[in-house]
Amino acid sequence: MNHFHYTNGEMYCENVPLKKIADEVGTPFYVYSAAAFRKHFEDFDASFKKVPHIICFAVKANSNLAVLNLLGKLGCGADIVSGGELYRALKAGIDSKKIVYAGVGKTEEEIEFALKSDILMFNIESLQELEKINVVAKRLNKKARIALRVNPNVDPKTHPYISTGLKKNKFGIPVEKAYHEYEYAASLSNIEVVGAHCHIGSQLTDVSPFVDATKIMVELVKNLKDKGIEIKYLDLGGGLGIKYKDETPPSPKEYADKLIDVIKEVDVTLVFEPGRVIAGNAGVLVTKVLYTKDTELKSFKIVDAAMNDLMRPTLYGSYHEIKPVKEGNYKNVYGDIVGPICETGDFLAKDRDIPDFQQGDLVAVMSAGAYGFTMSSNYNSRPRVPEILVNKNKYYIVRRRETYDDLIGPEYIPEDL
Repeated sequence: MNHFHYTNGEMYCENVPLKKIADEVGTPFYVYSAAAFRKHFEDFDASFKKVPHIICFAVKANSNLAVLNLLGKLGCGADIVSGGELYRALKAGIDSKKIVYAGVGKTEEEIEFALKSDILMFNIESLQELEKINVVAKRLNKKARIALRVNPNVDPKTHPYISTGLKKNKFGIPVEKAYHEYEYAASLSNIEVVGAHCHIGSQLTDVSPFVDATKIMVELVKNLKDKGIEIKYLDLGGGLGIKYKDETPPSPKEYADKLIDVIKEVDVTLVFEPGRVIAGNAGVLVTKVLYTKDTELKSFKIVDAAMNDLMRPTLYGSYHEIKPVKEGNYKNVYGDIVGPICETGDFLAKDRDIPDFQQGDLVAVMSAGAYGFTMSSNYNSRPRVPEILVNKNKYYIVRRRETYDDLIGPEYIPEDL
């Protein structure tokens, strides 16, 4: 995270001190580095320069319009899983021919929206979904470009909640059934088979599961060609991990070199859906210590950010490095960093050695650029925090802080209750 650094003992994002943003915008807030997004995308993209490819950023990782616009200007597409994400991607200026649509529960309205938007392809998760898309496409007098999402039954060795490529997971079609369902798809009047897709999970720190899955997909593509079904796009999903603590994930180039060696037997355009590896270390959550409380067991640092702002520690038991915004002679204490939510599970760090922060100190929760704001909520009627984008020596409020009026805006009290 070299775009978040200390200068004269103060943490900066690029050339902007985080304390300046805190003083002017208030806490808590998410702050992103435009330079980090650019670098992470360009590193990933350049790693596959030897082969035809399309990079489709996973919108679920960070869906802010300014972030999507920044990536779109670099030539990035979008991996979407809802009509709302499609709307965001299009509003951000991303080329519809670089949008792939995954997800197990696409509604008829979402399918129609995507067909009218002329996206690159749907990644089909089930036979019934395939048939529904054919019906909608026929009604609109369109051909729906599709890939089948194949479940290769490869163990990604990651958290079970973000493991997606095993037989017990809800995603995709078992590889043994794929051949029959590809033949069926090719027979449908308003379906154009163009791709094959797999995605085995998120936050993978070992290349070998990717290689195993890719070998299975390459064999599938070769066998489909023998059956007269030409695959133009091989979508290998995303999932490359980042360093949160002491992980040693492969670099995009190490990842690319292994996969390029496997796919050289087939003539396809590769599609990738990176999210975390581009966004994760491009952002932090900044919060302020409200109170401190010590018990005989541990020290509690009560901050103004909570599990509704950053769900990952509560949901996954995830680790985020905790740093002071202003360096000092902090001793470490054993304890928790917790928020105001009325839940024992509301924590940003738990049972760890943490700096002995005092009331009023600013705290940076690192590696929060992916699956941070996008998973936030209004639980306990807490307005969601602003998102800040820094570019060199300027910062921009790219999503304002919500107000109490925002909380109740869509609600209605019937007069005749």
